[in-house]
Amino acid sequence: MGVPRFEPFTALRFSPSLPLDAVAAPPYDVLSDADVDALLARHPRNIVAIDVPRDADGPQRYELAAQRLAQWVSEGTLERDAQPSFTLYRMRFTDETGRERETVGVVGALEVVDEGAPGVLPHERTTPKAKTDRLDLTRATNTNLSPVWGLSLTEGLTDLLREPGEPMGTCRDEAGVLHIVERVSHPQRVAAIAAAVGSHPVLIADGHHRYAISRTFRDEVRAEHGDDTAAELTLTYVAELVGDQLSIDAIHRLYHGVSVEQLLAVLTPAFHCAEAGAVTPAFAAEVVERGSLCLVRPDGTGVWLTPEPTAFEGVRALDGAYLEHVLATSDIEVSYQHGVQHVVDRVTNGDAAAGVLIRPTGIDEIRRTADERLLMPPKSTFFTPKLRTGLVLRPLS
Repeated sequence: MGVPRFEPFTALRFSPSLPLDAVAAPPYDVLSDADVDALLARHPRNIVAIDVPRDADGPQRYELAAQRLAQWVSEGTLERDAQPSFTLYRMRFTDETGRERETVGVVGALEVVDEGAPGVLPHERTTPKAKTDRLDLTRATNTNLSPVWGLSLTEGLTDLLREPGEPMGTCRDEAGVLHIVERVSHPQRVAAIAAAVGSHPVLIADGHHRYAISRTFRDEVRAEHGDDTAAELTLTYVAELVGDQLSIDAIHRLYHGVSVEQLLAVLTPAFHCAEAGAVTPAFAAEVVERGSLCLVRPDGTGVWLTPEPTAFEGVRALDGAYLEHVLATSDIEVSYQHGVQHVVDRVTNGDAAAGVLIRPTGIDEIRRTADERLLMPPKSTFFTPKLRTGLVLRPLS
């Protein structure tokens, strides 16, 4: 069984004189132009000025991002640690059920392995992304700006991370989640964390494309400088693969280029249908309680879709897999949307012909994915809360 290297690094962090609430940001791939404007209005040195550069078109925007990063370091906006460390990353929040939660993971440098190699495992098939934005930004800045999210198969990792480290700041996000970062630089504890994460495979939970880009970047650096550089690893948040350390929402389906009647005609042989009434955010919990999916119509009403067991013999027990199986021979375009109300809004606004609400993937299926080296359908899991960008950066030189 292959296992990955997981190492500390000399981190770049915002100066303690700058409040993290003002300079940290959500992940780049959830930000609209309006979001970026709002973050820059909050503070001109918010991390999006580098992570989502918009000052110019084409390659020049990445060059400007790199120049800005270098300027921030020279002026003391960003400060480099004196020695390699890990960063404990805690999140305190209230989940969808109203339960108070705290999770903890560790940010370090995870080995970049070849596709299909053991040690670091994908957990779902990815949808193609033509953009080279993250690769171009990495080339220009020579820095890992935002972490991949990994799940460790090492039992007891959470207990190893519970003891506090050196406080490095907190921030609260738009959803009220409190993000807390603490530095760990004591050699014994650093060695223990590295050994624990490096003793079992890590499953990529979020950031598959970022990890793939790290592989491309590594290969480029290898061709020029060999295989003993910082590009052999990439910035990664790692948490233990256990239920109390994960909050998983569903990513629902939107269908295009088909009528509701046509879609139901395809689905009906495999699902028992029943009227659901007006679809509300409460359906996030109700689909789980009922054990059903829910089709959303353009008028905002729904149809319960309860799987017929005989229709899915041999199909993995995942709602995404059920839908893929039934629609395999249909030429129907699918896209993905998190959040029940967002689905309802997009269908009623005409952005999609219909939506289907699905149930979140359970921890047992995620564990099975790792143990049996399987892949889930695309967009099977939505891990929350989302990690903030800017709490810790990893220079590659």
